[in-house]
Amino acid sequence: MLLHLVFSTKNRERWLDAPLRPALYGYMAAVGRDLGCEVFRIGGVDDHVHLAIDLGRTVSVSEFVKKVKQTSSVWLKEQSRPHAAFEWQRGYGSFSIGQSQLARLIEYIDGQEDHHRKIGFADEYRALLRKYKMQGDERFMWD
Repeated sequence: MLLHLVFSTKNRERWLDAPLRPALYGYMAAVGRDLGCEVFRIGGVDDHVHLAIDLGRTVSVSEFVKKVKQTSSVWLKEQSRPHAAFEWQRGYGSFSIGQSQLARLIEYIDGQEDHHRKIGFADEYRALLRKYKMQGDERFMWD
């Protein structure tokens, strides 16, 4: 199953500075591979990440996200004293895509820096919900 996953830092705090991101994404990709998933791309900006993955047959979406968030949170906290208070938001977005959409999703993830010069995370997430024809309850989306 091909998925577009999205999740934010807790309260969209700007923890993920540009120099840190490549190592973080590499770490997250390794965790995904260890779970038997193909990780095509990870990207984002300082307050959230997007992942394009092929979910392995032995892991659920919630298990994948839980493991990636838990282990990357520990990893981030070990990187520097200021990151000791780092947390991911509790929730996440998971959107199923078709093979024909994968290249476009990778391009979208690669363009996050430019994209977020024009739009914030909350508006981007609402647009993703509309694009994938999903409902979201805002009471639970912004922790």
